[in-house]
Amino acid sequence: MIPVRGVSGLKIAVLGLGRSGLSAARALQAGGADVLCWDDSEDARARAESTGHYIEDLSKTAAWSGVARLIVSPGIPHLYPQPNSIVELAMKTGVPIDNDIGLFFRSFGMEGWDHFAAIPKVVAVTGSNGKSTVSALIHHCLEAAGRPSQLAGNIGRGVLDIEPPEDGGVVVLELSSYQTELARALTPDIAVFTNLTPDHLDRHGGIGGYFAAKRRLFAEGGPDRAIVGVDEPEGRFLTDQLSEGAQDDRVIQISAGRKLDGPGWSVFARKGFLSEYRKGRQVASIDLRKLTGLPGAHNHQNACAAYGVLRSLGLAPKLVEDGFASFEGLPHRSQTIAEINGVRFVNDSKATNVDSANMALSAFKGIRWIVGGQMKDGGIDGLRSGLKNVAKAYVIGRHAREIALLFGNLPLEVCETMDRAVARASEEAKSGETVLLAPAAASFDQYDNFERRGEDFIACVEALGNQGKEDE
Repeated sequence: MIPVRGVSGLKIAVLGLGRSGLSAARALQAGGADVLCWDDSEDARARAESTGHYIEDLSKTAAWSGVARLIVSPGIPHLYPQPNSIVELAMKTGVPIDNDIGLFFRSFGMEGWDHFAAIPKVVAVTGSNGKSTVSALIHHCLEAAGRPSQLAGNIGRGVLDIEPPEDGGVVVLELSSYQTELARALTPDIAVFTNLTPDHLDRHGGIGGYFAAKRRLFAEGGPDRAIVGVDEPEGRFLTDQLSEGAQDDRVIQISAGRKLDGPGWSVFARKGFLSEYRKGRQVASIDLRKLTGLPGAHNHQNACAAYGVLRSLGLAPKLVEDGFASFEGLPHRSQTIAEINGVRFVNDSKATNVDSANMALSAFKGIRWIVGGQMKDGGIDGLRSGLKNVAKAYVIGRHAREIALLFGNLPLEVCETMDRAVARASEEAKSGETVLLAPAAASFDQYDNFERRGEDFIACVEALGNQGKEDE
């Protein structure tokens, strides 16, 4: 645990008692704070109270007497589409608002670091797509190279639940826009911006607000080094804002499709090869084509981002390449589940928007595509380039029939349920084709989260494999 510093004797309120809220409450108590907890869910309050947390109804004005700060969990809106009523009450009473990420950065530095040979570092990764894979890949490569590393934030453990870092340790944080938009302290040593595509627009009041939330990671504290994807205009703008000129190697530019060979430091992937350039000259290259844990151009972009971080941390290119080779990928993200009768089954349940789904579609040929769920605003235009790889779509979800109308002349079948979609896709798939779950939608119409949806897909595929064994 990272005890929160500077809160001894203060009364701190915590709103939202999920993973991050409970973690914050524990770390605040460890720092000597008097912690008041609240959640709109009676079950969440009961669970927190059973583990020793003090519950106080923060909807009552009297509860705010003497409160020094409100710590808000990521899922609770503070501005758009409208503020949570308790957050609004805090603002009206002049109570500063923060989150667990802000608490982490203000508390990370430890006594005794003066005796370390190498001061611990924090790597923070944000962006629309690829954050989890980039974070996990960095963590995996560091561990493979023998460097102490911890993975936390939006993946792995809560940021305040990690162990105090050891000599030379690295903490890798995946940070969503919900986390970066509210943190009052953001001071990573290395910050990564993967890309930007429309997502969570209602929460941020539009694409500008969404980008502004991501940009805070680079603007609030100023990382020593920034790794920035420049395949979208927002990334190019961010690079220009951070750099003092073309030769400023504090910014590493990355691309998933075009050569970057200017006078600065860049990493790009073209035709399956990753290249590192410095001062206009290539200094290293990695063949990404046979890395089963990193399939497709979108994962090649992820590899470029992770490579930039790892090189900034001092790893040699060969060590990075070895780490990439042993990386198996993350569950629910271009995860190969099985190959049955020459047909590959891939679980990309994390593809919850059209842009991430299009990346998955672009990674394979001959796709039997399982799509559907709770569609987000913005239509399906972002899927157009990937649809050429689709042999047929199998539409799931409560609104499967309405969603099917969006795809025009694309061959498709309305299946509604996962088991039906997997069964029909496997019946019609030919050897060499891929049955791909890339829903392009949220899961909440049928599942609690994308993980549950992916697990259902896996169970259906495993049932197919078991059926094949029985038939033998």
